Amino acid sequence: MKNLVSHILKQEIKQGVETLSPAYFALVMATGIISIGAFLMNMQWIATILFVLNNIFYVLLWVLTIARCIWCFSFLKKDITNHLSSTGFFTLVAGTCVLGIQYLTMYENLAIALLLLVFGVLLWLFLTYTIFTTLTTQQDKPTLDKGITGGWLTAIVATQSVSILSALIASHIAQPYRVEINFFALSMWLWGGMFYIWIISLIFYRYTFFKFSPNDLAPPYWINMGAMAISTLGGSVLILNAPSAPFLESLVPFIKGFTVFYWATGTWWIPMLIILAIWRHVIKKYPLKYDPLYWGAVFPQGMYAVCTFRMSKALHMPFLHYFYEVFIYIAIVAWSFTFLGLLRFLFTKYRNIHFKIKTTN
Repeated sequence: MKNLVSHILKQEIKQGVETLSPAYFALVMATGIISIGAFLMNMQWIATILFVLNNIFYVLLWVLTIARCIWCFSFLKKDITNHLSSTGFFTLVAGTCVLGIQYLTMYENLAIALLLLVFGVLLWLFLTYTIFTTLTTQQDKPTLDKGITGGWLTAIVATQSVSILSALIASHIAQPYRVEINFFALSMWLWGGMFYIWIISLIFYRYTFFKFSPNDLAPPYWINMGAMAISTLGGSVLILNAPSAPFLESLVPFIKGFTVFYWATGTWWIPMLIILAIWRHVIKKYPLKYDPLYWGAVFPQGMYAVCTFRMSKALHMPFLHYFYEVFIYIAIVAWSFTFLGLLRFLFTKYRNIHFKIKTTN
């Protein structure tokens, strides 16, 4: 009997590991950025609870990811060479750096933040050149309408998260490394912006000139806005760092211009994405059920609140408080509903396992 129960449990765990979404670290991204937003807006108990949960999520997801590498490498290899799923791995980078930003912003723990930055940069280098080299050299490729989604913009989010954590660390260390790390942060910020222009052009072309069904409008399309929001945050942090880095100070007008450009573009996306969500779920009656990809829709809402808060400080625009004070609550509500969906999903899994064990007695 014990052997049978053990076999069923192992089977279920292995199946869960096999089917683990590469984009599941968006859970860490969403929880982390909302925790930071709550901290900046003096919601200390929410920030602390989410910080604790985020550390648990991060460790647990790495355990599952490592288990997938060991037990189910063929599944992982299939995901990393697939046009639709491969870019989801960039959530590993963004999740790592967002956690580092949490440690630095909330507790000024420079040592852990530095460790997470180094790890994040190594992940970014490995994933960037592995994924895009693989997708480039493949002989059998999907057409544009079958091979690209908003999830591709996770690569930009990963790049900008490295930039932001680097810039924040630069503000906590002494010269001469402060200038060097700020230069690295600026370079990553500029590369992320260029990368967004490339990819969003393809995405915009895809859904305006190809057939678009409700199934195509996956939650990661919210990263259309999220990538702009995190780019706004990156620019705001660089502006705040400018007094301690002469080369940044000379570029402040340029950085300010592009920061507002990113924020305005991200803001434009919000009504568009809401309208498309209504079209998907209300008009086309597409079922609303838990999917790990929904964390990719929660993250941009929290990021929009945080980036607007930081930009209002960097550009001395106090009237922007209307935006971030509203969006932090929207983000908390969105996170809560998605987390309830996760709990319900896990509870259903538990009931199914329990039923299998019971029926085998």
